[in-house]
Amino acid sequence: MSTEESPRGRQMVEVKDLGQHEGTEVVVSGWVDQLRVHGKVAFVVVRDGTGYLQCVLVKRELPEEVWEAGIGLTQESSVEVTGTVRVEPRSPGGYELGLTGLELLGPSPEYPIQPKEHGPEFLLDHRHLWLRSSQQRAGLKVRSEVEQAALDFLYERDFVRIDTPILTGSIGEHAGTLFETDYFGQSAFLAQTGQLYAEAACPAFRNVFCFGPTFRAEKSKTRRHLTEFWMLEPEMAFVDSDGNMTFQEELVTAMVRWALERCRPELEYLERDLSKLEQVKPPFPRLSYTDAVELCRKKGSEVKWGEDLGAPDETLISEEFSLPVFIFNYPKKVKAFYMKENPENTDTVLCDDLLAPEGYGEIIGGSQREDDLDRLLARIQEENLPEEAYGWYLDLRRFGTFPHSGFGIGLERTVAWITGRRHIREMIPFPRLINRLYP
Repeated sequence: MSTEESPRGRQMVEVKDLGQHEGTEVVVSGWVDQLRVHGKVAFVVVRDGTGYLQCVLVKRELPEEVWEAGIGLTQESSVEVTGTVRVEPRSPGGYELGLTGLELLGPSPEYPIQPKEHGPEFLLDHRHLWLRSSQQRAGLKVRSEVEQAALDFLYERDFVRIDTPILTGSIGEHAGTLFETDYFGQSAFLAQTGQLYAEAACPAFRNVFCFGPTFRAEKSKTRRHLTEFWMLEPEMAFVDSDGNMTFQEELVTAMVRWALERCRPELEYLERDLSKLEQVKPPFPRLSYTDAVELCRKKGSEVKWGEDLGAPDETLISEEFSLPVFIFNYPKKVKAFYMKENPENTDTVLCDDLLAPEGYGEIIGGSQREDDLDRLLARIQEENLPEEAYGWYLDLRRFGTFPHSGFGIGLERTVAWITGRRHIREMIPFPRLINRLYP
């Protein structure tokens, strides 16, 4: 609740609700964001998680001990302030508190993060405190809202959430990017994807999704990579590759629209060019892998047909479009074993990557799944994967196989693009990088 009685009978209020209490005495609890002292008047800005409140201290109107406590506050001290709410257009949120009482709940001596330039390693070492800064709060608020938008989008379309294992013996992507652990004498891996298990739930519910942390043991230090990231993975029965791409663009459009509606102040604070987001709507351009390679080579890339597209190639492609762009039907040898062979060109598979504009790269990887038992088994053998680990997965083709498609959307990269931030390490509360397991 935003309003309740304090132990001393005063009305406790959240900053976001101050407009409902103009002219009354209230209590607000929060953390000190700023302190300015001008002679016998001081201004304390308090953050309570719902907004910012300016408190005005006038020395002659306060007991000496309250005045001294107020001007002695330090950054991030937690406090309970009492005062009368009044309109002040120049204050954060349009209201301020004429302070009559102050209680220091938790002192904060020598707070490490000061209003000056700090290096990224220092800030990451103090990530548990850096979260409180305005930029980080804005980015993580957008993350929360975009996440909710995606979940609502799926819920409104009758998708059922399936919570899939984190520890697994069946890999979903490339063996070279696995975190392996001992599981009571067996080899187990941190899940790269929940997709295989989500596929198993399709015959039960038709349309399902999983959402959770996924792991890649990639020794990469780029601004676009994390070793642990969150991925939303819908899986749809009786949907082909074209329908899969259509669904992806509808989801991404809904996520962007929600961010514009719910997080405009945060996006403006992050200095995001909102005009670029406002033009995001279906249909998105679609470019075959073959055409994408030709485009890259015309622009100076040395990529050859049959090779995967790297980050520089993705940037060259996305420069040509103001919207996200699909690259579809990659060569079989650079994609995962579960992707359906393209009947029109058996060297390729029915898949797509969705590249965000402005150089943010791939935010979605999707495909139609191979529903033919013999072809799927052949691909598992080609990749030298242990057949026994995939016996259950092959059963899905033995018992009532069906055409189906799905995709995974990486939350951090998507939010980085929506917010305009360059490093996805800022788009997750506690990033895991190849050189960082703390805090």
